[in-house]
Amino acid sequence: MENYKIKKAADILYNSRINLKRIKELPKECIPKSLEEAYAIQDELTKRYLSTNQKTSLIGKKIGCTNKAAQIQINVKESFFGNMFSDNISKSNSIIYSDKYFNPFVEPEFSFVMKNELDFSKAPYNADEVYKFISAVLPSIELVDSRYEDWTSIGVNNLIADNAVHAHWVFGTEISNLNLFNFNNHSVDFFINEKLIEKGNSNNVMGNPISSLTWLINKLALKRKNLPKNYYVSTGTCTRAIPISKGDNITADFGNLGKVSFIYK
Repeated sequence: MENYKIKKAADILYNSRINLKRIKELPKECIPKSLEEAYAIQDELTKRYLSTNQKTSLIGKKIGCTNKAAQIQINVKESFFGNMFSDNISKSNSIIYSDKYFNPFVEPEFSFVMKNELDFSKAPYNADEVYKFISAVLPSIELVDSRYEDWTSIGVNNLIADNAVHAHWVFGTEISNLNLFNFNNHSVDFFINEKLIEKGNSNNVMGNPISSLTWLINKLALKRKNLPKNYYVSTGTCTRAIPISKGDNITADFGNLGKVSFIYK
């Protein structure tokens, strides 16, 4: 895809978010036909966010569709990733205002903080190696919100171009001792307005969320990119994506890892 078409696609997606006006699809000449084109549009979209808002910065990555339920939900067969920005994050027990979003879904996710970069030239890494490069784990909830009218049938390339449909990230307290947790089997209870909506588990995330993190690091390495020190990575949902409505009180209970809550006002 020619560079001007990549920039045109990024402009359309950026304006859709800023003006809160959904699109049916990108113009035919701008629709990404490969993962490479999709990530090129995502990179250009990231440049738009950073250049138009001097107060924001990149703080991490999100990984999407790491479990079968989420893949079935939006009709994709593979995981993908996007970027997280400093102006789209909130601490637990915050209020998130609905006037910034179209129709968000929420996903309880294990997030990690990177202690150091792993040299991409030494990839691929295994999960045991990646484990040593994590400085902390924290409970989190990701809000996903597509700029497309029907994002369940738009296809994985369009979802990637749309910054992997990332919208917001809510985070809890960091815990540095990872040995306290069994990431192969760690349950998560998800509540809306104090009603249990769904029970999830860490093993829904590629069998273990550290496997998801390892997948990301190796994918970035193929692009000759490192995952920077102190970056956060939200590793993918432990449940299906769950719709929310204005006025909802949202809580994800990660047991001994802690709770994450917010009000969608």
